[in-house]
Amino acid sequence: MKRNRKILIGTVISNKMEKTVVVESERLVMHPKYKKYIRKQTRCYAHDEKNECQIGDRVMIMETRPLSKLKRWRVIKRLAK
Repeated sequence: MKRNRKILIGTVISNKMEKTVVVESERLVMHPKYKKYIRKQTRCYAHDEKNECQIGDRVMIMETRPLSKLKRWRVIKRLAK
């Protein structure tokens, strides 16, 4: 049985590769000393089978098996253009 896979929502920042997009996702983290929330970004390489994602699209990506040296995520659906 498959374990629960992580799901992220982010923005496509690059689609220059064939069937691959770079998705940047943002989260809030509290600074340990100053107790102020800081925005942190994570960039993931995701597999886009249909080459349909454009720069600026909001997408939902899901963790998957390693597809290449860098790709560990797969685009599930486009949320907004």
